[in-house]
Amino acid sequence: MHKAKKKFGQNFLVDENIIADIISTIRPEPDDNLVEIGPGLGALTRPLLKRLKHLHVVEIDRDIIARLENDYPQNLPNSKLIIHAGDALRFDLATLDAPLRIVGNLPYNISSPLLFYFAEYAERITDMHFMLQNEVVERMVADHSTPAYGRLSVMLQYRFYMEKLLDVPPESFRPAPKVDSAIVRMIPLPAEQIIVKNEKLFSEIVGTAFGQRRKTLRNTLKAFLSEAEFLQLDINPQLRAENLSVTDFAKIVAYVDGRTATV
Repeated sequence: MHKAKKKFGQNFLVDENIIADIISTIRPEPDDNLVEIGPGLGALTRPLLKRLKHLHVVEIDRDIIARLENDYPQNLPNSKLIIHAGDALRFDLATLDAPLRIVGNLPYNISSPLLFYFAEYAERITDMHFMLQNEVVERMVADHSTPAYGRLSVMLQYRFYMEKLLDVPPESFRPAPKVDSAIVRMIPLPAEQIIVKNEKLFSEIVGTAFGQRRKTLRNTLKAFLSEAEFLQLDINPQLRAENLSVTDFAKIVAYVDGRTATV
C-alpha cells in the first residue's frame, strides 16, 4: 500500500461515485489528447484509459511512477499510457500535440503556481478540469466586490471562462484532507475575447492593487494614475482593488500602456 507523502501534497481520491461524476463531467472522447497531472493511485487514470486511445500522465513521485510502469509497461508498442516523470511545473506542454485537454487532482500546496503555469499554454488547450481546495475554486470564480475576489480571480478570469462544477467532501480521499474540495472547469477564451494586450503590465498593476487590498486605489496605484486620470477613466479612486471588475483593470492597463507609448 502506497503511503501518501506530505511533501507532494498527496490525498488520494477513493470515492467511486465522485470518480464517476468527474469522468462524466470531463466527457473524454477516444481521440482526445488528454494529460493527467498527478495520477496518484490511478483513481481517474483507469476510467480515463477505458475511454481514450492514449493518455499522458505527469508524475513526480518515483514510487508511484514505478507502480504505473509495472501496471502499464512502457516498452510495449501498444501501451496506451505515456508516463512523463518529473515536476508538472517544469513539464513542457508544447512537446505534446495540440489541442490538449488537462485534468488532475492538483497538489493543494502548489495549486496557484500550477494554474498560472498552465495559463501560459492557454492557446494550446481546449479545456482543463481540476480538483482543488474549495476555497481556491471560490476565489477563481468570484465576482468583484465579494470577499473571495482577489488577484487570482482577476489573473485567471481575463483568460478563462471558469465554472465550479462539483463539491467533494474530505471523506472522499485517503488520507482525508482538512479542507473541502471542488472541481472547476477552465476554458481558454478565444484570442479575440482577451481584452488585455500588455499582460506584463496587467500583472504588475493587478498585483500592486491587491498587494494592500484594504487601501484605496488612490494610494495603491498612485505610481500609475493620478486622481484626475482615475476620474477620466470613470473609476472612483476611493474604491479598493476588490471593487474593480476585470474590465476595469483592463481599462486602466490600456490607458497606462497607451500613455507610456506616447511618451
